[in-house]
Amino acid sequence: MSLSKDSRIGRSAILLVLSDDKSEELEKIKQLDWKCCTGKVGSMEAHKVVAAIETAAKKNEIVETGLYRESHALYHAIIESLHGVTRGQVQLGSMLRTVGLSFAIVRGTPYENKNEGEWIAVSLYGTIGAPVKGAEHETIGLGVNHI
Repeated sequence: MSLSKDSRIGRSAILLVLSDDKSEELEKIKQLDWKCCTGKVGSMEAHKVVAAIETAAKKNEIVETGLYRESHALYHAIIESLHGVTRGQVQLGSMLRTVGLSFAIVRGTPYENKNEGEWIAVSLYGTIGAPVKGAEHETIGLGVNHI
């Protein structure tokens, strides 16, 4: 069970979210026959961040709405990514923090053995800080989960 060198799903999600010109990364993902989407969200409430990412994933057919296992895998990838953004405390407004984030969702088969199935990665990049303009700093998070 080894990851294919050219198809690391977490790396693809991070490069996509960080890219200023997404066309090159989107082309690489397309060549792998994977699905992906990007978006932005800002909030003082973690559940709004989760909802925005889930909505984008369903709208762009990254996950199938009626399949619990797909939504469940996405949820865990989002929460894992939020742990990175919030340094382990997935709380925002209650701790007087706000985020402004870009996100990327990538779904595909990163293992050489296709029997390992599909995986989903969620990457987040942006700012976090006190809800005062200029009182924020950069942050990044990545979550990867099997479907």
